[in-house]
Amino acid sequence: MNRTEFIITTAIILFAAFAMGWFANWLVHRFTRVRQSDVADLDRMSQELHEAEETRDQAITYLQQREAELTNQLTQTEAELRAAMEGLREARRETEELRSQIPH
Repeated sequence: MNRTEFIITTAIILFAAFAMGWFANWLVHRFTRVRQSDVADLDRMSQELHEAEETRDQAITYLQQREAELTNQLTQTEAELRAAMEGLREARRETEELRSQIPH
């Protein structure tokens, strides 16, 4: 093999390697390319996720407010119950005093 044949053979091998690399690159980009419909689906899903997060935040805020209201109501009811029980104790004590004053 003389020098000219060696150069031509090397050039053909390099060209074939280049062509195979270019073809492999084209195949990779062809199969990994993002379609416009995929982008639209991602945009729609991200919008729905954002709306769901806002709804969740509103629900959490509502539940926290409702819990505070119910806690306040419970506290008031317990205070009223304590006052009623104290009144009942006082009424029983007075009843016992009056019974002890009445001769049998």
